[in-house]
Amino acid sequence: MGKVKIGINGFGRIGRLVARVILQRDDVELVAVNDPFITTDYMTYMFKYDSVHGQWKHHELKVKDDKTLLFGEKPVTVFGVRNPEEIPWAETGAEYVVESTGVFTDKDKAAAHLKGGAKKVIISAPSKDAPMSFMTSLALLRV
Repeated sequence: MGKVKIGINGFGRIGRLVARVILQRDDVELVAVNDPFITTDYMTYMFKYDSVHGQWKHHELKVKDDKTLLFGEKPVTVFGVRNPEEIPWAETGAEYVVESTGVFTDKDKAAAHLKGGAKKVIISAPSKDAPMSFMTSLALLRV
């Protein structure tokens, strides 16, 4: 069985934390990040120097270009799309999307990621109508 491929929508506190967990595992792969409000340079800085979790020391992180971050030699595609149904998750092979913006928290809004090619969406914030299963999310990441 291959690695589970994951995309992250929203690279704030939760998105960066999810990325840190993924990048330290061998059974999951970060393939894409979407955040329309920050540049790749700022993504890199905030990831490297987290005020809570400390400095990132596992892989070198650098900006390859305005659409790609390099974690070691591993490229991660970067999008800056506001509308989740327009994010081309399928182009990156992302099977699961972690919705960590805090905006798309109900089933209909989160389902917009499916139109971009994701198979499943994990909502990181409380939802009024989606089943919230903390254990399911942990099982996905095999934590």
